[in-house]
Amino acid sequence: MSDTPYFHDASGSVRFWVGVEGSWFVSASIGREALRYHFCTAENADPLETFGHHVDEIEAAVRRRLSQGAMEPVMLRENDLKAPVL
Repeated sequence: MSDTPYFHDASGSVRFWVGVEGSWFVSASIGREALRYHFCTAENADPLETFGHHVDEIEAAVRRRLSQGAMEPVMLRENDLKAPVL
């Protein structure tokens, strides 16, 4: 398994792995459109570049989904990136 995020053309999403609880990694993905809409990028923006600029926020969203019972692979939607209500 490579730990380098990559763009998967067939699904139109960035696929990546998130470390959880020390040594456990889960696979996850986020679509090009979710990245574009949430982070207000240009239509032709590179999804991997957008992902790289916001990796901490995206990984936090994966961890929230896991804590809510999501199973691997975690597929993030734009709504998952919104700040949790406290």
